Amino acid sequence: MDLSEVEPNTKRGGDLRAMLTPATVGSTSGFMGVAIVQPGDRIGEHYHPYSEEFVYVVCGELEVDLDGDPHPLRPEQGLMIPAYMRHRFRNVGKVEARIVFHLGPLAPRPQLGHVDTEGTETVQVAAGAEGAGRHLHGLGA
Repeated sequence: MDLSEVEPNTKRGGDLRAMLTPATVGSTSGFMGVAIVQPGDRIGEHYHPYSEEFVYVVCGELEVDLDGDPHPLRPEQGLMIPAYMRHRFRNVGKVEARIVFHLGPLAPRPQLGHVDTEGTETVQVAAGAEGAGRHLHGLGA
């Protein structure tokens, strides 16, 4: 499947493209896609109650807020985000950022797999918010 074949989803900020999904390839254990985030843009805070999210930064300079705590995320770095952990991705660099993401296992129904915790309007990020103290695989926390 080619990225250009996937309709962009911009409802949550950024340009999210779910590529390999139950609907497109019949996957049964998860799905994979690409997020494209322009300088100054972000993917709004959310969490996944049923899935872990695995991300790999292809290019760009990002900060990921995990339960309110900011962490730098650079090209060629990966991260595993546990289920229920609130997260948002912000492009803090001067060039487009691209992230490959995979979520699994699947939620019982697609509508249950993603919970937004902020809107996509202009948001003030509370960088000093307390985190839940969970271990973050891939960031050395």
